Amino acid sequence: MTKSSYSFTFLLLTLLFCVCLIVSNLMEIKVVDLRFLTVTAGVVVFPISYIINDCIVELYGFRKARMVIWLGFAMNLLVSLLLQIGILLPGAAEWQGQQAMQLIFGAVPRIFAASFIAFVCGSLANAYVMARMKAASPDGSRFSLRAIVSTLWGEGIDSVIFFPIAFAGMIPASTIITLIITQTLLKTAYEIAVLPLTILVVKRLRKIEGLAPAQISE
Repeated sequence: MTKSSYSFTFLLLTLLFCVCLIVSNLMEIKVVDLRFLTVTAGVVVFPISYIINDCIVELYGFRKARMVIWLGFAMNLLVSLLLQIGILLPGAAEWQGQQAMQLIFGAVPRIFAASFIAFVCGSLANAYVMARMKAASPDGSRFSLRAIVSTLWGEGIDSVIFFPIAFAGMIPASTIITLIITQTLLKTAYEIAVLPLTILVVKRLRKIEGLAPAQISE
């Protein structure tokens, strides 16, 4: 793949990454009580972006993963700006949803600001750790270990930055601490749970892209 051209597979992974990131940020405004733990609704989607990030680093390297991360941020910024324009537009006389729209999407700028810092730091940390560990294992082995360790670092940094900025003054500090711990562990557990599928996907994508096989299952 040349510098100026990208495969369909790479473009598809980039598209999925951006969509998952945008949707998860819109869902992050909702705090979910599962009785035994407290999480945000975005936990359902956000870990998928880290899995895609791992696949991109594994297949295309840190440089392209970094480009995708910044592209994801740019698309988030665009969505946030368009939503604010939608809120500011004068509503029709029969429109009764302005307050609800402002309540939901009006929180997006703060969520986005928190998400920007956390996402960039967390995603770059995830990609960097993944790439550095792969460089230390050039035969491509220990993919599982790389995926888990990089996710733990990335999600940990993301959560430590995101929750205090996004929810300080809105929910108790004890809840924020709980969210940081539970989200980091839950998202890492998510990664571990789907790791067999991730390995199969990476192997399949390697074949599609015509890349040399690697012992990624070890």
